[in-house]
Amino acid sequence: MYVFYSEDGHFKVGTILADNTTSFQVEAQHGKRSKLKANDVLFQFKEPALTGFMDAAQKIADDIDLDFLWEAAGSDEFEYLALGRDYFGHEPQALETAALLIKLHGAPMYFYKKGRGRYKPAPEDALKAALASEERKRRQAELLARYVGELTAFTLPEELKPHLHQLLYAPEKGALETKALEQASAATNLSIPHLLEKCGAIPSTRDYHLNRFLLEWFPQGSGFGEVSVVENHLDLPVADVAAFSIDDETTTEIDDAFSLTKLSDGAVRVGVHIAAPALGIAPGSELDAIAHKRMSTVYMPGDKITMLPDAVVNVFTLKEGAACPALSTYFTVAPDYAITAMEMRVERVPIAANLRHEQLEPLFNVGTIGNGTGYRYREELEWLWHFAEHLEEQRGAKDKGRNLIPEYMFKIDGERVRILHRERGTPIDKVVAEMMILVNSRSGALAAEHQFAAMYRAQANGKTRMTTDPLPHQGLGVSHYTWTSSPLRRYVDLINQRQLIAHIRNEPPPYTAKGAEMQTAMRAFETAYDAYNDFQRGMERYWTLRYLQQENISEVTASVIRENIVRFEGLPLATKATAVPELAPGTRVKLVIRSIDLLTLEITCPFEGVVE
Repeated sequence: MYVFYSEDGHFKVGTILADNTTSFQVEAQHGKRSKLKANDVLFQFKEPALTGFMDAAQKIADDIDLDFLWEAAGSDEFEYLALGRDYFGHEPQALETAALLIKLHGAPMYFYKKGRGRYKPAPEDALKAALASEERKRRQAELLARYVGELTAFTLPEELKPHLHQLLYAPEKGALETKALEQASAATNLSIPHLLEKCGAIPSTRDYHLNRFLLEWFPQGSGFGEVSVVENHLDLPVADVAAFSIDDETTTEIDDAFSLTKLSDGAVRVGVHIAAPALGIAPGSELDAIAHKRMSTVYMPGDKITMLPDAVVNVFTLKEGAACPALSTYFTVAPDYAITAMEMRVERVPIAANLRHEQLEPLFNVGTIGNGTGYRYREELEWLWHFAEHLEEQRGAKDKGRNLIPEYMFKIDGERVRILHRERGTPIDKVVAEMMILVNSRSGALAAEHQFAAMYRAQANGKTRMTTDPLPHQGLGVSHYTWTSSPLRRYVDLINQRQLIAHIRNEPPPYTAKGAEMQTAMRAFETAYDAYNDFQRGMERYWTLRYLQQENISEVTASVIRENIVRFEGLPLATKATAVPELAPGTRVKLVIRSIDLLTLEITCPFEGVVE
């Protein structure tokens, strides 16, 4: 005697060895013996023999018309044998019964299982919905297979092209397109970005990095759209000075300028003039909302994303030949360079010249100071340099910067890059840096003394942070330090400038230290500023790697920073090298460039030897 039974969700057949009424001892076709509960046995039969039974039953089941079977079942719950009689037109034989059970069990959308051997036909609406869902799944499976096939052949499916940004930077988990990329990535042993690059979906590695940044920080685009422009009709007194600025040739947001006036007693009145957009951008205005959202100008080699629209910058930038709105700080400086007085004014400042580093450095440098070489503003610049030397010494910073890492400038011309080396700590650098430290530290001291709110840049134990508490900046050697000198480029400076102007005019300050506006702006600024700096460093690394490829450089000299971290000589690149032995920091080594990956910004450069 044989039995047809269910075990672990599957139908099987076996020979009865013992019938204990509530249980059976059964031997399966391949000799395995097991004990079955009576409820697991669906029916018993004497013939046909077990050999080939399940295959024959499956073949009959395959021929059963499922839709016709569902229609024949009616709408009520039924017992499988009753349906078998109606469907086959006679008492089903063992193979037919097994085939019917196989068919019913394998069609859960058509028939709901209600108990041992009992089923209920699915309602028509439910069946249609289930079948439609099944069809969608089938089509999706076919589509997925096609996507994977095309991707592994390094062809980008047309349907993926409109979703490239999302797939590259913010893939939707579980989406069909994401699944296809994940499967193709696994099949080709390539990361998704590298796979898409091979498919021609990343024509520009520069744009790959830029677009990732823009998607996160400028999802609506980096343009400004239509904005109201502030007219430069501010009723301000005009300063009796001829100021000049010092910037590199790419600077359009000229924030600061200087003026010198000799006094009758031998003292000099030094003016530090800061562009004053706070005079035309009111808190809560449309332009203020733009600046608040951006927080800072974003810099990258060959390009930038400004904090304010060009039309607004043009109103307030300290451009040559115009009398520009400015917040001026005047310092009276004695012949020994001691500061004896300070005064702040809101005024228009005539800008006589916009000096540029590129033209000025060959004339104003360590080798030319004091040798009588004539050039425009020579006397003023040399006096400012001596004053800057005095200020640096007074801060206790003298000689601290003698081993500064060189500065590099990137010049991008289409797809080609030039990297220019520029020594730091030059007379130009020192003059500009010391004058900015002077005005920022004195502005901070003024805010602390008169107890109006400001955002300070504080440093203690090597950690720098923004705070509304008037704390010192240990690294600069000053008791207070606020950012006030770049209001066209940093929102913090714009806020601090509003506070200073209100103080000068004896007006209530717009912000309080613990107020939500200042606290929110401070946190948002730090987050954005850190992200912008990370992006700038990443793009500088990108263009440095591009330069190595462009110039076909295969060997470089570097110096060890620590362990396997090295800094390339003559290039702005610090990276990990492989196979570096234990060497003292500063040791010069030769590296061989094996590979460069412009998507991950990784470079493989094993140690070749120590440079004697």
